[in-house]
This record gives sequence, structure tokens and C-alpha cells, in this order.
Amino acid sequence: MPEMPKEMEEKIMEFQQAQEQLQMVMSQKLQINMQAEEISLSLEALKAATGKVFRSTGAIILESDKASIEKELGEKKETTGVRLQVLGKQEDKLRKRLLELKADIESASKGMPQEKGR
Repeated sequence: MPEMPKEMEEKIMEFQQAQEQLQMVMSQKLQINMQAEEISLSLEALKAATGKVFRSTGAIILESDKASIEKELGEKKETTGVRLQVLGKQEDKLRKRLLELKADIESASKGMPQEKGR
């Protein structure tokens, strides 16, 4: 079997690294989406709450005022939204790079001599 050109080996390695990065970004995005959903549900529950409200802090639960919890959850929701946007841009960029690398690899492999049948 003919040896693969060094440039093609590097492209394949870069492609594999980009795939791993994309998987990590998608995993992070899933986690952040779940956090955002949890925050939204908490905000809905807080709006419907009457009387005392409590906040979990580590292993203890403390009584707190509704306005400060609402503010904190709103800030967390905004932060998760920004993180989702950043992760979305990273995902798009990685997908685009993967397509470019795939095209480069396919193009280079067409120019390589093929192994003859045995």
C-alpha cells in the first residue's frame, strides 16, 4: 500500500481533533440548555409562589425574599443565554471547518494511487 503524504496525515489528524472539539462543544451546549430550562422552570415556580420562599445554599436551605431570588435567577438565565450563543458560534465554526477538512481529504485521496486488488 502506498504511503500517505504527510500533509494528508496532518489533515486527518486535524479532522479528528475538530470532531472531538465538536463533541465537547455539543456536550457543553446540552448541559447549558438543561441549566437554562431548570432556571426557566424555577422562575415560573417563583412567580406562582405565595408566602415565604427559600434558597438552597450548599447543604442548607435559607429563607430569602422573592425579589432577590428573581434577580439572581434572571442573571443566571442571561449568563446561560450568552454561553449558549458562544457555544452555538463555536459549533457552527467547527462544523464549517470539518466540512472544509473533509473536502480537502477527499480531494487529496482521489489523487492518491489506489491499491490494486489481490
